[in-house]
Amino acid sequence: MDGKTRANVKPGMLVNIVLKKDQRSGTLTEGIVKDLLTSAPFHHRGIKVRLDDGQIGRVQEIIPED
Repeated sequence: MDGKTRANVKPGMLVNIVLKKDQRSGTLTEGIVKDLLTSAPFHHRGIKVRLDDGQIGRVQEIIPED
């Protein structure tokens, strides 16, 4: 699912984000969304979120729950 549309991202979801320090390498960090930090309905680089562990980054992919 797309992490660029705010409506797709909800607290409690498991996602892969890219941290600011990892933008060049593209390294992804997995975690659970705590807060949505982007107020716009769409962002071309991904919705900015805070994970449960406090890390902040932009959602690259939403991991589906089975």
